[in-house]
Amino acid sequence: MADPSLVLGIDSSTQSTKAVLVDPADGTVVDQRSAAHPPGTAVDPRTWLAALDQVTQPLLERADAVAVGGQQHGMVALDAQGEPVHDALLWNDLRSAGAAAELVEEVGGAERCAELTGSVFIASYTITKLRWLRGQRPDVVDQIHDVMLPHDYLTWQLTGRTAAPTTDRGDASGTGYWSPNEDAWLPDLFEQALGRAARLPRIAGVQEVVGSTAHGASVGPGTGDNMAAALGLGLQPGDVALSIGTSGVASMVAAEPVADGTGALSGFADATGGFLPLACTVNAARILGLGARLLGVDHDGLAALALDSVPGANGLTLLPYLDGERTPARPEATGTLHGLTSATTRADLARAHVEALLFSLADAVDALAAVSGRSPERLLLIGGAARNPAVRALAPLVFDAPIVLPHPAEYVALGAARQAAWAHSGAEQLPEWPVATTDLSPPKPLAGLRDDYALLRERTAAWSDR
Repeated sequence: MADPSLVLGIDSSTQSTKAVLVDPADGTVVDQRSAAHPPGTAVDPRTWLAALDQVTQPLLERADAVAVGGQQHGMVALDAQGEPVHDALLWNDLRSAGAAAELVEEVGGAERCAELTGSVFIASYTITKLRWLRGQRPDVVDQIHDVMLPHDYLTWQLTGRTAAPTTDRGDASGTGYWSPNEDAWLPDLFEQALGRAARLPRIAGVQEVVGSTAHGASVGPGTGDNMAAALGLGLQPGDVALSIGTSGVASMVAAEPVADGTGALSGFADATGGFLPLACTVNAARILGLGARLLGVDHDGLAALALDSVPGANGLTLLPYLDGERTPARPEATGTLHGLTSATTRADLARAHVEALLFSLADAVDALAAVSGRSPERLLLIGGAARNPAVRALAPLVFDAPIVLPHPAEYVALGAARQAAWAHSGAEQLPEWPVATTDLSPPKPLAGLRDDYALLRERTAAWSDR
């Protein structure tokens, strides 16, 4: 029998599955588990089921409700028996860059693309992966019965596959074949990409109970990881969530849809009926990881070295588009290090890596402000790399807005738990859960600090297409 009033939130990310068991009265975590995912940008989705079983087995029977926050965009293609016909191509699998360009041209250009879907297609989006599959594996396309997103697939498993698959509008908005104006799928656009029809998940209501588990827990609709993080953080108008994990993400809540024909911004929906415009970088924490590896130190050692250098790293500038980039859209790009001299030190190299991460994130925040028409009133810095002492020390020199550090927590999983509690309760409003924060130093951006970075970014623009 379930403990009274406990809810379970699941975060199925690129790297792992995490689950938190939460008291819905105040959001207190009473238990949690995690299990790693295999590496790579193309993964057998059945490995996520094994991780899901591992983390939920000791927790699910104690919960009254459960919901999943999952990595966005991943293409899960299943046959009529519900078995994968191809590895899931993840958000950071950029092999479909050519397919993205084809589709943008076919729909009438970037502006038309944004008008239809809120976003300009890039290699991260599900629709481009379907077009790539059509061109490279037509034998696989013929077998497809269902196309889902990672959170859809896991939600379906939790309900025992007793009903047709479901998704939510937040995660659907990252596919490239959902309309923010119609709040519905665009099946013609889906078929244009794949070359044939297939079943898409039903888009559940924001507070709908979509099924129940074998233990009798109600299952919420779930959502994408960025939408779940917004719920976990209790994101308010004027806030910008700045997440530094595998990817770098700047997002804010909005009442109306945003359509950006430049492609700098993704016009996503959120999990509550509103919208979540977002700018994302492919390279984030790995920038620090590369710097640490090159210098033969750990992350604390990298931070200590970086803080021994000066602003601007004595003229050393890193453009950190290590494995392609999404903001700006340069899927074929590599990193560029500029300004090496015989006087360059190990501290300068460390500083250049930390500054490159922050400058790249600042580009994402600038794009968000430019398209939304609203400058951030507060930045909420989260993710593993936000704990790096150099990142914390240097961020106020880069961003012209107050920065707060929400205390370390699994905010995607907490957001999923908050959604589960909301769906299970039937209450009109989401439960109010406090988020503990620490303020960083007041912002004191240095004039000209990003100039060399911006110049290098523009000078290398043509190189990404080599």
